[in-house]
Amino acid sequence: MPVKKLEPDALYRRCDTGQFKFETTAELEDLAGLIGQPRAVEAVNFGIGIQQKGYNLFALGPSGTGKQAFIQHYVETHATAEAVPPDWCYVNNFADHRKPRALMLPPGKADQLFNDMNMLIEELGVTIPAVFQSDEYTTRAEAIDQELNERQEQAFEALNKKAEAKNIMLMRTPTGFTLAPMRDGKPIFPKEFRQLPDEERKQIEEDSNLLQEELRETLHKAPQWQEESRQKFAELNREMAAGVVTHRIEALRKAYQQQDNVVRYLSEVEEDIIGNFRKFLPEEQRRASLFGIELPGQEEETHWFNRYRVNVLLAHETGGGAPVIYESLPSYNNLVGRIEHTAQQGALLTDFTMIRAGALHRANGGYLLVDALKLLTQPFAWEAMKRALQTRKVKIESLGQITSLISTVSLEPESIPLDIKVILLGEPIIYYLLSYYDSEFADLFKVQVDFGHDMHRNESNQQQYARLLATLAHKQQLLPFDRHAVARVIEQSARLADDNEKLTTHMRSIEDLMQESDYWARQRGESTVAATDVQQAIDAQIRRADRIRERLQEEIERGTILIETAGEKVGEINGLSVMMLGGYSFGRPSRISARVRLGKGNVVDIEREVKMGGPIHSKGVLILSHFLGARYALDYPLSLSASLVFEQSYGGVEGDSASSAELYALLSALAEVPIRQSLAVTGSVNQHGEVQAIGGVNEKIEGFFDLCNSRGLSGAQGVLIPASNVKHLMLRNDVVAAVEAGKFSIYPVSTIDQGIELLTGVEAGVRGADGDFSPDSINRRVEDRLIHFSMQLKHFAKSDKEEGKKGDDS
Repeated sequence: MPVKKLEPDALYRRCDTGQFKFETTAELEDLAGLIGQPRAVEAVNFGIGIQQKGYNLFALGPSGTGKQAFIQHYVETHATAEAVPPDWCYVNNFADHRKPRALMLPPGKADQLFNDMNMLIEELGVTIPAVFQSDEYTTRAEAIDQELNERQEQAFEALNKKAEAKNIMLMRTPTGFTLAPMRDGKPIFPKEFRQLPDEERKQIEEDSNLLQEELRETLHKAPQWQEESRQKFAELNREMAAGVVTHRIEALRKAYQQQDNVVRYLSEVEEDIIGNFRKFLPEEQRRASLFGIELPGQEEETHWFNRYRVNVLLAHETGGGAPVIYESLPSYNNLVGRIEHTAQQGALLTDFTMIRAGALHRANGGYLLVDALKLLTQPFAWEAMKRALQTRKVKIESLGQITSLISTVSLEPESIPLDIKVILLGEPIIYYLLSYYDSEFADLFKVQVDFGHDMHRNESNQQQYARLLATLAHKQQLLPFDRHAVARVIEQSARLADDNEKLTTHMRSIEDLMQESDYWARQRGESTVAATDVQQAIDAQIRRADRIRERLQEEIERGTILIETAGEKVGEINGLSVMMLGGYSFGRPSRISARVRLGKGNVVDIEREVKMGGPIHSKGVLILSHFLGARYALDYPLSLSASLVFEQSYGGVEGDSASSAELYALLSALAEVPIRQSLAVTGSVNQHGEVQAIGGVNEKIEGFFDLCNSRGLSGAQGVLIPASNVKHLMLRNDVVAAVEAGKFSIYPVSTIDQGIELLTGVEAGVRGADGDFSPDSINRRVEDRLIHFSMQLKHFAKSDKEEGKKGDDS
């Protein structure tokens, strides 16, 4: 049955503007949800609702489908009704400053605690120096000093009186105290002492020895008396400091009595301030002394006020709902936080006030959105994310510590409990690779949110699409689109989907088209966007991207690239391929040639032999040889040698969409029947000779049409496409017009037999009851040629055998 040309209506499915009840999109209400993605919407509902461990989301779909915008909008809407998460801050650990403590507070309390502590320190910076300069403190301190002085003076006075009673003088020298005999209140010199009677001299020596022992005991008691004075002095200092600090801390304890962790912290602050009150004193008062001896515990501390500062890591407003964070640069430090350092005198210093929050902290209690590819390309970030989700804690560690590249002492902040829902966004290939190669991935991201690249094109969805365009126009502040412009956008959406029964969900392409249409409408000074503006935007997009296509067609027209569009040739056919450069794809005609001769049943793919053909293309060529062997000369061995090649192809070939064209060329060469060069072919083929659907059918048809149009349309030109591709046709208006005028034709074929009849004008032929194909048919000629090859090969094999036998006899 001959193949009928496609009617113009089959080449382009127009959008009926009569279905729209509006004049412009300004009359339509904004679209609230997402259209064309019911599976993804259901998955998001489920993933956000379930609160079990591991039910994080991975949104997979082509870039530009609007998955991030939809999920972020959905999550933000959902998060407003959720509880506000607690505030978190880091404070000093007075027991070990290397391990700062984390405090959890109700929303809004972290900033309050920060301000309260700052005010406390400011007040104590005034009141502590004042109390230690007060008359009460001075009087009590002087009393302690006077008590010590009197105790020492009394001891020495008693010893001195006892010595004078025995005519011995207690003298103070630069090296200490000494005893010397005296007479009449004056010391006796050694010469005079030696002249004294022996009995008197011995008595003085005995008395001196006894007094010397008492002096030694008195001197030994002096440090004890000083220590007792120091203790009294310390008790006085503690009492005075406590009198200033305790009632202020007590007021804070009452304010935070519902937070036990804060109350414990305030008690520690109280003890530390009292123990380190001298840090609050002016410089001249910081080093106290007793009789010129400095008291212990006076080491200097840089930035002492940081000791009591509160580092607010996270602070939330009480009515803000759960946080929703999108991290655009998910590096390790941006995820888990970091510890900053400051350089002082050549050294790097840090403390708990330099701890900074990461995205996991900011999103704690809410939702974190991250681009999967960016996360995976950041060193250590993916492992840090998994570790946080597995342990449900955020631990801030520097990469130097993790990799053991730095051995210096650093901070070890207390981990913060993590309650978060992570949503990864990425291409499908990333999801499938992670599922296959990372055994932990499936346990952490159990919800697959799959965004499709197209949706069904029916009247209901076209109405929804119109509302979508209205919503985009409103959000982007574009001019309203009239209903004819809406229809043209919907038609272009079907073209982008490569299917006249589908609409693309690639919102980025639609937004770009709308913005550019708005531009051209404004250039014309219009208040609404018309269909002509949409068409101009489409034409301008193509114009900006089709320089390479124009150059290739120019070289064909100049005869540099050999493509025929008229006449007939044996074993040569026009195949069609698609080239994609950036976001622009176009069809390119290519000459495919086939040569046959006697051989051993090999169909050689020259592209494959020189490693310019991909595996799918090679598979298509192998199918051809099995098709020939299974259809023709079934009782004879396949005895041909054939070669197939894409002429003037220098960039490699991949795909099987030209396998039907290669088979046509091969059949033409075998049957020695010429093929009409005014026709081009696309379509893959299976072992049964059925023509199968291919991709890029619109671009392929338009590519051959442009070449024919440049040379002049004769009415004999056309393209053979798989019948299963008819539903994918959304051709340009000029192609449709040429078909309508009878100057160009498109033939839907289902089998190789249908195609070869169109290409050669000769009947394909069917095998009759006698087992033979129809006389003079293409199939009969092919089979006869293959049988001839087989007989010739048998004859040559017999001749070689006889020649060999004669050689043995001789």
